[in-house]
Amino acid sequence: MDLGIDGKVALVTGGSKGIGRGIAEGLAAEGVRVALTSRSQETADEAAAAIEGARGYAFDSADLDAIPALLERVEGDLGPLDVYIANTGGPPAGDPLSFTREQWQAAHRTLVLSPMEILERTLPGMRERGFGRVVAIGSMAVREPIDVLQLSNAHRPGLVAAFKTLAREFARYDVTLNHVHPGRIATARVADTSGSMEAAEASARETVPAGRLGRVEELAAAAVFLCSRQAAYITGTGVRVDGGVTRSI
Repeated sequence: MDLGIDGKVALVTGGSKGIGRGIAEGLAAEGVRVALTSRSQETADEAAAAIEGARGYAFDSADLDAIPALLERVEGDLGPLDVYIANTGGPPAGDPLSFTREQWQAAHRTLVLSPMEILERTLPGMRERGFGRVVAIGSMAVREPIDVLQLSNAHRPGLVAAFKTLAREFARYDVTLNHVHPGRIATARVADTSGSMEAAEASARETVPAGRLGRVEELAAAAVFLCSRQAAYITGTGVRVDGGVTRSI
């Protein structure tokens, strides 16, 4: 299927590894010019070198003051943004009452303030050009809170609500905003929260209806489709890629 996004420009934050890397690769395969970020310029460059049409940029999602310069560089190199993938590493896991004020503030900054700052600077241009696709990588925790992920439980639903508001405002301009909510995907994050990848795989065999961990490319396929021309009538919603593990409707 031709997704109709050949030649578009995308920003994928946290795009050097894991889910972000998979989405960057999926977009590039559709002919999208991809800007991917990592905290380290070296890491970003290494990832971009392996993806045709990609360029790497150093960016820490917690550094809100760095956003204007990042966007200026990306648009100067590749052109105005048509697609934004809001992806970042999750906040730390732990006892729900164990987190410091600084950790709470950091989670809010990276999970809510950073993507909103980028959207405030990019959505008006998408509206003027009559096309835009925004996909945030959330978590199944927005539907069913996960005991050890209190910071994620508390902050990710806020971005979902913000996207719902913006989706209604921008839908008439062919600008969509959606979430993809991963379940247990085979990434370093899942290995860390489970103790090891082997432990995560063993748990998935027993508790996930699909009987396994999800693959990065399976989640990336959903995200890339939401960026397509064909997905123009899908906005303000969330797609769960979880192998059936979420019990809520």
